[in-house]
Amino acid sequence: MMATATRLDPQSELGLRPEQLPRHVAIIMDGNGRWAEERGVDRIKGHEAGAENVHEVVTHCARLGIDVLTLYSFSTENWQRPAEEIAHLMKLYVKYLIKERDEIMANGVRMVQLGRRDGLPDEVLHEMDKTISASKDNDGMTLCLALNYSSRVEIVDAVRSISERVKADELQPDQIDEQTISEALYTARLPDPDLLIRTAGEMRVSNFLLWQISYAELYVTDTFWPEFNRDSLNTALRAYARRGRRFGGL
Repeated sequence: MMATATRLDPQSELGLRPEQLPRHVAIIMDGNGRWAEERGVDRIKGHEAGAENVHEVVTHCARLGIDVLTLYSFSTENWQRPAEEIAHLMKLYVKYLIKERDEIMANGVRMVQLGRRDGLPDEVLHEMDKTISASKDNDGMTLCLALNYSSRVEIVDAVRSISERVKADELQPDQIDEQTISEALYTARLPDPDLLIRTAGEMRVSNFLLWQISYAELYVTDTFWPEFNRDSLNTALRAYARRGRRFGGL
């Protein structure tokens, strides 16, 4: 188990107490293509800039002591994009997993994947599995990479898993409750997101963690993902700390 890098003091960095920070931050990283279009360059350049930006956000969250960070990286719907763009995205994942492995270990980050493995290139799976295996005993932040992910597919997979337990007489239908479902999801044993951030100004959740974000605070910014930096994240965290979370109560 590798020791974590030097932590940041939330009071000094943000003017917030540690208990005011969300335990779990989920981010829909949107706007790479529009960022590129505004600059008159190919969309692929936008994805490259977005991939570079992941490093700053992951490192900052880890050093602030955020428990879980989930990044919506590639949805099952994204397979409908042009083949050339998909191929380049997959190369970027391989590059990121190799390049950031040492930094992930230095920050004590544990990486997991959310989503189906079917359809992902062998090279992506190989490098992803290496990072997951290397970091599995780290005790710092958990980094969830939502790759080939769809919340509806996740719920379908959970229902299938639960139905197999019922079929095997391990579980009775009247025993199924919210906890049963939560424990069958890809995010089992992780806290639900407290804060959902979406960049690039779109006002939708795009089939992302639909069960888990039931009570998440939503924060939408017009900033494109390649420009969503440490200061942008700090602004979102301060906005979260000002929210009154009543969970249906008074």
